Parts: sequence; C-alpha cells; structure tokens
Amino acid sequence: MTIRLRMEAKTRVLLFRGRIMSFYVYILASRRNGTLYIGQTLPRRALEHRDHVRPSFTERYGVTQLVHYETFETRDAARAGERAMKHWRRLWKLELIERFNPAWRDLYEDLEPTIR
Repeated sequence: MTIRLRMEAKTRVLLFRGRIMSFYVYILASRRNGTLYIGQTLPRRALEHRDHVRPSFTERYGVTQLVHYETFETRDAARAGERAMKHWRRLWKLELIERFNPAWRDLYEDLEPTIR
C-alpha cells in the first residue's frame, strides 16, 4: 500500500493508487437520538468501529450506525471540522443529522465501493 504526496498549486494532495484521497468527519450513532460518536479519518475507520475491530467507546456503547459524514480535501481541514463539531451542543448535532438524514439510515452502504 503506497501513499505518496504530490504538490498541486501549493497544496499538498495525498494520492493513493493514483487517486486523490479525501478525508472525512463522520457521526456514528447507537440509534435515533442515542449515543453519538464523532470521528475523523478515512472511511475504513468507520467500518472498524461498526465491526468492533478493537475495544473502544463505540463497542462499549453499541455505536455502529453511520448517520452523517462530510468530505474534506485535506487532513488538516478534516481535523479542524472534527474539533469544531465536537464542541457543538448535542442539539446542533441532532439537527445536522435530521437535516441531511431524517430517517437516520445507516449511510455506510451509500458510500462508493472505492472509498469503503
């Protein structure tokens, strides 16, 4: 697995197998209005949370459903987005989920197979 950097217009772009990598901030939930978990990384990590690959908060509280995600071009932008969202009031997070995913469906299956 080779990941390399390419300079484009003074911006560092991560490439994986010749494709530009995106970074994500995501919200996992145990159920509608249940326990929430906010993470920032590549989509593979959301799958690891769902499948309880290692002991974690998500395993302890049954947080497995991907209910929201946002895409960022850089890791720094995703980190900033995650930090900001973690400081939001719970009500704001619930409103965000309700606005973009009112049925609280598990969005993992909606992701493109190339990013899963």
